[in-house]
Amino acid sequence: MSSPKVQTPIEEATGVIAIGVLFFIFGFVTWLNGPLITFVKLAFNLDDVNAFLVPMAFYLSYFFLALPASAILRRTGMKRGMAIGLFVMAIGSVVFGEFTTMRQYSGTLAGLFVIGAGLSLLQTASNPYVCILGPHESAARRIALMGICHKFAGVIAPFVFAALVLKGIDRFDADVSNAPTPEAREALLDAFAARVYGPYMLMAALLAMLGVWIVRSQLPDLKAAPANAPDRAVASGTSSIFAFPHLWLGVLCLFLYVGVEVMAADAIGLYGAGFGLSLDATRLFTSYTLFAMLVGYVAGLLVIPQLFSQQTYLALSAALGVALTIGAYVTTGYASVAFIAALGFANAMMWPAIFPLAIRGLGAHTETGSALLIMAISGGALMPYAFGLLKEHVDFQLAYLLLAIPSYLYILYFGASGWRQSEAKGGLVRAG
Repeated sequence: MSSPKVQTPIEEATGVIAIGVLFFIFGFVTWLNGPLITFVKLAFNLDDVNAFLVPMAFYLSYFFLALPASAILRRTGMKRGMAIGLFVMAIGSVVFGEFTTMRQYSGTLAGLFVIGAGLSLLQTASNPYVCILGPHESAARRIALMGICHKFAGVIAPFVFAALVLKGIDRFDADVSNAPTPEAREALLDAFAARVYGPYMLMAALLAMLGVWIVRSQLPDLKAAPANAPDRAVASGTSSIFAFPHLWLGVLCLFLYVGVEVMAADAIGLYGAGFGLSLDATRLFTSYTLFAMLVGYVAGLLVIPQLFSQQTYLALSAALGVALTIGAYVTTGYASVAFIAALGFANAMMWPAIFPLAIRGLGAHTETGSALLIMAISGGALMPYAFGLLKEHVDFQLAYLLLAIPSYLYILYFGASGWRQSEAKGGLVRAG
């Protein structure tokens, strides 16, 4: 494969801005899941465990479709692959809006799965694309910029959703409970479910238009194989993806990271409800976590790599995650919720550090390695659901602690030493 033209600073900046727009859009879509859990619980009369099928349906699509997405990208290239991902997301938004309005929960989950499928293709293309746009050493900074766009959208999304869909939810919940007849109750729930139709149809149209824009844009169609050219010696001696232990350690690390990230953002509303806080109070808790993540990204940009390497900052972030989780466990009420929200700060720079460390040195295996890492996003499906199940049997604060502490300890290990291992033909070498 021939090497792509070296990007000038202006071309690199233009590419970063364009991809930043993409990250804002799918960040907005992704972080609607938190308030959606509250929404479906009322609209479909669900318990907590079944309400957690929302993030499960969304994030499991990454597990099933990331490797097919890698195969698609090898045929289409990253640029057209990102556009296809946007079109798939638009289709999923239509499916979600239609079935939710009809109050068919299986169709609602199917729509979320299709949206996640589009995002899996988009993420499989866009994350290595950002890494390739410039030097490897500054990859965490570029991904952090994408994270700022992503999490800024996440801060806004719950407010928009609350204003359009969840406004007056406590009063509405009381009206449903006090409905004089089953027919009146169902009519109220039908009207409540239909609130999502217009917003999701509009979102579908915007996603489709963005896909057209990407196709027609001047974004370079970069290739992945030369992305790790400085590390080509690591990749040149092997043809097997299994010869890179640091990748597989990174896949597990990303699985656990996404799990704790989604618990802190999407499950925080139900966590707060465990203290008896009202729906009107908990509906915006996701925004608080995402705001903390936004602050964390800005902090990461200021200190990486000037003061800390990306791997050192990852280890420090994981240690902070342990401390904040313990703080949430030993406090109650709004103080405990504040500790959970503050986990957003600890989680912020984990993805920007884990992803480039895990794909470093893969050479021609970069697309496959990226797909495996995107599959690990399924941690966002399984860990919140495990939290929902576990808190049926133990105190919800203890359930959170039992899932989060081991996860952060493993992330600390990967940042401290796990990322270094890279096995090439003939023996073990260091990737950095």
